[in-house]
Amino acid sequence: MSAIVWITVVSLAAWVWLLLCQGFFWRTDVRLPGRLEPDPWPSVCVVVPARDEAAVLPASLPSLLAQDYPGRAEVFLVDDGSADGTGELARELSRRHGGLPLTVDSPGEPPAGWTGKLWAVRHGIGLARARGPEYLLLTDADIAHAPDSLRELVAAARTGGFDVVSQMARLRVESLWERLVVPAFVYFFAQLYPFRWIGRRGSRTAAAAGGCVLLRAETAARARIPDAIRQAVIDDVALARAVKAVGGHVWLGLADRVDSVRPYPRLGDLWRMVSRSAYAQLRHNPLLLLGTVAGLVLVYLVPPAAVVAGAVAGSTATAVTGAAAWAVMAGTYAPMLRYYRQPVWLAPLLPFTAFLYLLMTADSAVQHYRGRGAAWKGRTYARPEAVGDEG
Repeated sequence: MSAIVWITVVSLAAWVWLLLCQGFFWRTDVRLPGRLEPDPWPSVCVVVPARDEAAVLPASLPSLLAQDYPGRAEVFLVDDGSADGTGELARELSRRHGGLPLTVDSPGEPPAGWTGKLWAVRHGIGLARARGPEYLLLTDADIAHAPDSLRELVAAARTGGFDVVSQMARLRVESLWERLVVPAFVYFFAQLYPFRWIGRRGSRTAAAAGGCVLLRAETAARARIPDAIRQAVIDDVALARAVKAVGGHVWLGLADRVDSVRPYPRLGDLWRMVSRSAYAQLRHNPLLLLGTVAGLVLVYLVPPAAVVAGAVAGSTATAVTGAAAWAVMAGTYAPMLRYYRQPVWLAPLLPFTAFLYLLMTADSAVQHYRGRGAAWKGRTYARPEAVGDEG
């Protein structure tokens, strides 16, 4: 057998392993677990860090204020140095829509050693603790919640004994580039952090989705959140790890009625979203970067290349093996496309999207070594030990 056939066989074997042994990451049926309504309902404080979010607040904040929650709940929006009137707009939306009580405050610029988002979260949690809540809901300013979102999260946490219940909000998928890149973003995340493994007691796999995290307040204090993760750029994963480190029970799944309203209409918007933290995900380790690039090539790019090479060279074994690997790849991606209500014929295009992610990851490393660090909303975090996602 030629070298290309052997490489293609290895790629196919990798896909069979991913299909069967990686926590069934490709399935999209991990939704909120079974739950019963508690009696009485515990108190909840909602903390919303917001920096220059005036464009999305009208589509998101009213959904929080309109939560149909039987217990005591209130919202704390922390204006993180916005220059677009985010704080005043939030107050105006509260006056216009009513609903849950809203407090808007600002912590000032973050001190050295803190990311801006986590400094804002720290300030919001400090305000919330004066109310003595049993739970904290940490949610981003671009996240819109269904009216029963909070009560469903709390019921799931109470019923399952979870310290963290997090839902991965359904991201916006409207433009061409969003259709190509966004479902793959969630697919790759689930491949790295299989949801079934996260929710298993004793499992070391830990992750959360920063847009929607219900956190037991007592556990937050025990895990020293957010102080323990103050440098994290990918803060949701860091939060879940901190909770598991103190024996907490974490659950993460896909959302049904929790949606991100933030648009990424152009490839450049999505490129910045991924590249700002991709190399941080690899702990700024060149060896991990090389391994990731090699893995993406072997798993995602070899199958279509083998089909073409086999057809050109007249090698049936190469073409058939490559086609089989490509078919398994597309088959595992199809459920995520259906979840995002996208046509399944997009599934065979996953190698192209994976190639884009390879370039974004490489660009993230280049920006790091140029000293630019992870940049977001006018701030740059260049410290190599920062690991985490400022959304």
